[in-house]
Amino acid sequence: MDKGYVHIFCGEGKGKTTAAIGQAIRAASMGKNVFIIQFLKEKLSEEIRFIERLEPEIKLFRFQKANCAFNNLTQEEQAEEAQNIRNGWNFAKKVMVTQECDILILDEVLGLIEKGIITEEEVKSLITSRDENMSLILTGIPRHESLWEYADAVTELIQRR
Repeated sequence: MDKGYVHIFCGEGKGKTTAAIGQAIRAASMGKNVFIIQFLKEKLSEEIRFIERLEPEIKLFRFQKANCAFNNLTQEEQAEEAQNIRNGWNFAKKVMVTQECDILILDEVLGLIEKGIITEEEVKSLITSRDENMSLILTGIPRHESLWEYADAVTELIQRR
């Protein structure tokens, strides 16, 4: 089995999720098992419908119940969704322990740190608990440079205009 890697896609620019999905498609085409867990995103986006068409090679998991993006919810709704998101985070930790996939993509996970739903320490712990053959891709707008030392690659997308 190929040695796994950790790749972070971050920054204000567009294309972080698209780049991660590209990695997923590439891996699936080589017979790898890919899980994507999405956080903080709209439930009814075209992007999600496209990913769902890639099953069973690429499996998409979402734990949020609301149809709209997290930032568009009321404070009360956000508090409720935060628990659903924690369930998704716990699922990600289970996947790491049980090695249910070859590549795990945690889409918008870096935003969870900004929202206080998880901590940088929890993300570091997840990265360091990874089996050396499993790959992990993290995406999100926030840079969280303290995580970069745990990554094999960091791609920062910058919005120029």
